[in-house]
Amino acid sequence: MAPVVGIVANPVSARDIRRVVANATSLQIADRANILLRVLAALRACGVQDVLMMPENGGIRAHVERGVMRAKSRGEDIYPSLHPVAMPVTGTVADTHRATVEMRRAGVAALVVLGGDGTHRAVAADCGTVPIAGISTGTNNAFPEHREPTITGLATGLAVTGRVPPHIAFAANKRIDVSLINGANGGAVTDLALVDVALVTERYIGARALWRTENFRELYVTFADPEVIGMSAIAGLLEPVGRDESGGLMVRLSADGDGAGEGRRGTTTLHAPIAPGMMARVGVTDWRRMPADVAFVPEVAAGSIALDGERELSFTERDRLSLTLRDGAFRTVNVAAVMRHAGQNRLLTATPVPATAF
Repeated sequence: MAPVVGIVANPVSARDIRRVVANATSLQIADRANILLRVLAALRACGVQDVLMMPENGGIRAHVERGVMRAKSRGEDIYPSLHPVAMPVTGTVADTHRATVEMRRAGVAALVVLGGDGTHRAVAADCGTVPIAGISTGTNNAFPEHREPTITGLATGLAVTGRVPPHIAFAANKRIDVSLINGANGGAVTDLALVDVALVTERYIGARALWRTENFRELYVTFADPEVIGMSAIAGLLEPVGRDESGGLMVRLSADGDGAGEGRRGTTTLHAPIAPGMMARVGVTDWRRMPADVAFVPEVAAGSIALDGERELSFTERDRLSLTLRDGAFRTVNVAAVMRHAGQNRLLTATPVPATAF
């Protein structure tokens, strides 16, 4: 059977408070649709004939369908057939979870995701073994790598059609599992983060996005990249940890928060880009490696938990919180490796190099 690709496009990513307090951009619906059209054209060029798409009320699908019809009116058959997932639309993250589950059950070979870290986290929670091809359209985008969407679509098409060996086409990714047990009734809540878990002293969720560094206390990251923004940037500017390395990093932050404790024994002030165009002074007291499969119990007694830059949970002194990093938790399309393999083997020419030549 010909492979089918699923698409999850978040119409409301990049609309949090960081657009007000920083210089974050927000893609318009037409921009998101144009990104999808570039991905679709690349998928079709690789032989993908059918695509499942998450329904939404933001207008992305309508713009995409108009683009498809314009091409057909010019006699161009350059896009796959679009099929919306049969499901109700709530306009919440529940749509992403539901669409991911339905596409996985339908047997899609890969999931192309348009959104920020939060959207990718929601997809990763339910994708199982289906690989993700991420495209950055959110505010803080530490997880999806920045590149031209046409290339992401091309790599995905080459991967799902079997023209690139799976051990090259797909990469394993880490996550942090969060376990919170209510001290009053014993009820348990579990969640996950793809990039970082930040513990802050504020107990209310409020504006979910993080941007006030004086409230930061502890930070746990799956990878520490000095080239990204957000919480992961703090760790990356202290001790870089690669996406393909086992384990992550834990950082303990000063109670001064804004770096006012500089000079105090054991305290270092770090200047880090925590949002687009927003540099912050962060006081750091300690950092260490976070091995895989080892449960970390935070020192913070109470506050709230931010997952991939957004506050999701709150906890009290009576609750029990633990964080555990998992290697190989889910898969992504390794775009760089796929395109390198395609070039080395001339996969997009009329005469590909025979596999036996290597």
